[in-house]
Amino acid sequence: MRKVIVSEFVSLDGVMEDPSWTFQFLIEEQEKFKFDELAASDALLLGRVTYEGFAAAWPHMTEQAGERQRSGFSLREYADMMNGYPKYVVSTTLEEPLEWNNSTPITGNVAEEVSRLKRQPGKDILIFGSGDLVSTLMQHDLIDEYRLMVFPIVLASGQRLFRDGSDAKVLRLVNATTFSSGVVVLSYQPDRTEVEA
Repeated sequence: MRKVIVSEFVSLDGVMEDPSWTFQFLIEEQEKFKFDELAASDALLLGRVTYEGFAAAWPHMTEQAGERQRSGFSLREYADMMNGYPKYVVSTTLEEPLEWNNSTPITGNVAEEVSRLKRQPGKDILIFGSGDLVSTLMQHDLIDEYRLMVFPIVLASGQRLFRDGSDAKVLRLVNATTFSSGVVVLSYQPDRTEVEA
C-alpha cells in the first residue's frame, strides 16, 4: 500500500504559512534532501491554495533551472518531476480542466478518495503545504508520516500546521536529520498502538 507523506516547512513555533522565510536558510544539502524525497514519490496531493501557487510557478521552473547541477542532482530534473507527476487537488471550487498538467480534482469524499489512492500501486504520495487538507486527513488517520523541516526562526504569527481543535495524536519519531544551517528534519509516524485513556 502506498504511503501518504506530509512534508512541511515549519518555524520553531509551528508556523507553515507562506514559507518565503525559509530562503535565508537554503543550502545544497537541504535541496538534495528534498530532491531525494520527491524522487521516492510519484504523486502529489494538494489543497487548492497550495495547488494554485504551485501551478503559477512550477511550469516555468524547467526553463529557469536550465542545466544547473547541485551535489549530484539537477534542478531541472526536480522541476520535471514536479511538472510530470500526477497531482490530485482537493477543492470544491476548481473546475476542470485544471491548468497544471496531470492535475485531477478531488471534489467528493476526501477520505474515501485518498484511501482509494493509497490502495493503488505506486510510490509515496507527497503533500506539501495544504494545511486544511492535512487537518482533514489527520482526523481520518490517513497520514503515514509527518516529515517536518523545522527552521530556526520564531515567526509569532501565521497559520500553524497543528491547530487548536485538532484531535490529540501520539506520534513516534522515526528519523532526525540535522543540517549545517540549523534546520532539522523530524520524521514522525502515527503510533498505531496508542491506547485511549
